[in-house]
Amino acid sequence: MTQTTRERVIIMGAAGRDFHNFNVLFRDNPRFEVVAFTAAQIPFIDNRRYPPELAGSLYPEGIPIYPESMLEELIKKYNVEKAMLSYSDLTAEEVVDKASRVIAAGAEFVLPGVFETMIKSNKPVIAVTASRTGAGKSTVSRRVASILKGLGVRFAVIRHPMPYGDLRRMVVQRFATFEDLERHNCTIEEREEYEQHIEEGNIVYAGVDYEAIIREAEKESQVVIWDGGNNDWPFYVPDLWITVVDPTRPRDVLSSYPGFVNVKLANVIVINKVNVVDQSNVENVEKAVRKVNSKAVIVKAHSEATASTPELIKGKRVLVIEDGPTVTHGGLGTAAGYYAARKYGAAEIIDPRPYAVGTIKEAYEKYPHIGPVLPALGYSPQQLKDLEITINNVPAESIVLGTPSNIARYLRVNKPVARIKFELREISKPDLRDIITEFLKHNRVI
Repeated sequence: MTQTTRERVIIMGAAGRDFHNFNVLFRDNPRFEVVAFTAAQIPFIDNRRYPPELAGSLYPEGIPIYPESMLEELIKKYNVEKAMLSYSDLTAEEVVDKASRVIAAGAEFVLPGVFETMIKSNKPVIAVTASRTGAGKSTVSRRVASILKGLGVRFAVIRHPMPYGDLRRMVVQRFATFEDLERHNCTIEEREEYEQHIEEGNIVYAGVDYEAIIREAEKESQVVIWDGGNNDWPFYVPDLWITVVDPTRPRDVLSSYPGFVNVKLANVIVINKVNVVDQSNVENVEKAVRKVNSKAVIVKAHSEATASTPELIKGKRVLVIEDGPTVTHGGLGTAAGYYAARKYGAAEIIDPRPYAVGTIKEAYEKYPHIGPVLPALGYSPQQLKDLEITINNVPAESIVLGTPSNIARYLRVNKPVARIKFELREISKPDLRDIITEFLKHNRVI
């Protein structure tokens, strides 16, 4: 009997979508041999291995993970036939650049199909996605959770993966308390997504194996909320697909990957932050949406900032700390914290760049578009230490904390902290409560 030669594949990723695509498309599939993952965007996630316990019987030694900078070398070394792009928050130009690199090296560049990478849940799924990182998914996800809670509906939140640690210990994770964050050794980036849900009493699932995760979440919920990451599309088939778009970056609505996909396929488009832009920006974004999606219900909303202690901002010299991904690969120079510092009357926003050390200084060099704010980066113990030193070096009177994670819980900072919280307030009808109520009635949940 002649053995069929397996097609050799590289999965280009950033610790998340890449592992999911492997699990649903390639694990236990004898037609293909995934010879490597490559890693980009997130620091400290290469030079490790997707473990055999997760990779399946075809990969008894697991699968190595290399830096994406080695892509061409790996294609030639392993005689690779296909390279599949499996991460998000890219511009159209960046996708073309990666495709050109792969093709020039002699392999086929592959973009996976949307629905072939989705898992079907046994419970109704409300998915929250975005056109680009920083659009305001978190506020929308929490708004959806609040509506479900008010209607007496049991739900679980499943968050897009951030498996930056020991993958074997992250297969299925459940977060209900702050102690769970410590038990799972969560990075700042994970805390940014989980903490506010926990504060509001919401159960959050995450991990590596999203088939196993959904089956666990279904046991304690009537409805599942998919809380998307970056601008990726959902891992589960959505029964109600909500996409958040950002009028502060109107071009990204149709020129980011795979944000365009989320805009085109959404049932509901939330135009967020309409209170911080000119009306012309809102109109331009609405026109862009309607070019590709004529059927979605459009909901306009304010993103409203409140400070825990406004007296720490007004008239003070402040350090602004922002959500890390938003101002790194998300492409924004400043974000929520900077906006809040100005709103609450800071006397001066101190530029932290001259005071940065180690990996934080390197982040500024890698992302020169970042403005006079400090990205809350903590992907490793050393980076957490570098962040702490940088914060304490800055000669400010107080900290304006734009990231959802309360860094004062786990860093020793020498300044008082004013936490900024953002809430969504819809200003058009139908609003999300109207839409979700009708959805639940249609699905006989209420």
